[in-house]
Amino acid sequence: MNNAPSFSFRDQQLFCEDTPVAKSIEKWGTPVYVYSKKTIQANLDAYKAGFGAHAHLICYAVKANSNLAILQLLAKAGAGFDIVSGGELARVIAAGADPKKVVFSGVGKTREEVFAALEADILCFNLESVAELDLIADCAKLAQRKARISIRVNPNVDPGTHPYISTGLRDNKFGIAWDDALPTYHKASKNQYLDVVGIDCHIGSQITQIAPFLDAAERVLKFVNQLQSIGVQLHHLDFGGGLGICYRDEVVPEP
Repeated sequence: MNNAPSFSFRDQQLFCEDTPVAKSIEKWGTPVYVYSKKTIQANLDAYKAGFGAHAHLICYAVKANSNLAILQLLAKAGAGFDIVSGGELARVIAAGADPKKVVFSGVGKTREEVFAALEADILCFNLESVAELDLIADCAKLAQRKARISIRVNPNVDPGTHPYISTGLRDNKFGIAWDDALPTYHKASKNQYLDVVGIDCHIGSQITQIAPFLDAAERVLKFVNQLQSIGVQLHHLDFGGGLGICYRDEVVPEP
């Protein structure tokens, strides 16, 4: 990640890059939120460099900050977007994002939101349950479209993070249980209105070690081989959660 200080004090004044924060306060009043374009771009570039020549799409989680200027900056830089609502879909489209780079994650998708995402022709829906699979298949049938889907599987991996932000263990409430994943994929592959394109795995947030990602990847890739054996050919692997950041003294891995 970018370690250069975008916020610094000069002559007892707080600066964001080369602009005094006081100028923003004079113009906009308080409270005022100031973000560093340079830092955002540098962090995105670090992930791009990490992937190198491997085919990839880096998706920004819009729930982290849905400021239109930030979304526009990321869209222009070629980023994709991970959304969890119809409102977030509307915002990324308003910011100039390519819907073909949008992944719709999250629980509780409504029929209206699914129809809007189908109309926009987004890249993929990340499914969280069999009930959601049925919902999206029904909406796709009514819309006479084929919905591209990925299924979020729960690989029962301990991310080594705080239990409140762990999402990949057997008892966590998100995703399809590991033992149910194969029949769920089989069911999805037989539906003419669903195009099974990926697999999604999100083991938690604020992960500061690589080992949990490697454990999850090993399990998921073996499962991908199982899917191939029953004729389900996937196109992408979605590893959610991202890398942890330094709040105090955490040592975090580089992208």
